[in-house]
Amino acid sequence: MTVAPDLLPYVSKEFSTSGQMLRYLDEGTGPETLLCVHGNPTWSFYYRKIVEQFSPRYRVIAVDHVGCGRSDKPPQNEFPYTLASHRNNLVALIDSLNLDDITLIAHDWGGAIGLSAMLERREILKRIVLLNTGAFPPPYLPKRIAACRIPLLGSLGVRGFNAFARAAITMAMSRNALTADVARGLLAPYDSWQNRVAIDAFVRDIPMSASHPTHEPLAQLEQQLPTLATLPSLLVWGMKDWCFRPECLRRFQAAWPDAVSVEIPDAGHYVIEDAPEETLQAISTFLNQPQSTC
Repeated sequence: MTVAPDLLPYVSKEFSTSGQMLRYLDEGTGPETLLCVHGNPTWSFYYRKIVEQFSPRYRVIAVDHVGCGRSDKPPQNEFPYTLASHRNNLVALIDSLNLDDITLIAHDWGGAIGLSAMLERREILKRIVLLNTGAFPPPYLPKRIAACRIPLLGSLGVRGFNAFARAAITMAMSRNALTADVARGLLAPYDSWQNRVAIDAFVRDIPMSASHPTHEPLAQLEQQLPTLATLPSLLVWGMKDWCFRPECLRRFQAAWPDAVSVEIPDAGHYVIEDAPEETLQAISTFLNQPQSTC
């Protein structure tokens, strides 16, 4: 796995959980923590600009879920690769690091993972920043993702040809195109059939029916969203996202009427990559606001 050192000049730390080694970036020593949780098919690399800009003032932690980034990538018979398992790992890491005053920053599947984890540690969650994500069961996801779940053929495409991650390099952008170095960085951990195990598992963990085991945890998470409405929240959305479309933003706005929303009309799913100036400025402005005492 090779990433240009000028793009990601940070050494990952290690945390043993669920019999696997989870790795994460941990930069800065400020009293408040920005906890960055990625989705599929990215990794902590996606948050490198957050780390660079905010680690002088905050402690910035960017997790690599098991199966992703620099973390271990065990086969599916050794790790379940479910929303619940990733949530439990994140809660364990939070407890191990004795974190406090957390601002959750989450993207894609990281929204469901991060929010469900923080609901278990509600007393230390101070603010929420969501970037093109969801925290509720489908049917908001497009049918083209369902195609990746076709038995045998889906895994052949996702794991054999890296079709899901490679497609995201272009489809998750709208305003701009990723540079070659950044594209290589996003793809770097996922360079073999075995190393794409989590990408495939994430897709299969999407509960397309009520009988899917992850449907109930997601439904419960959606029901609990209004309990977070008193927290300062920022919703930054690339409105050209074909996956977590504007309707997902509207559902968060309905649950959190006082949330600050920044809609970027021509940005896609990888909003930090597609509209970095607007995204980072929105987060900076939000973090500079006095915290609520609620």
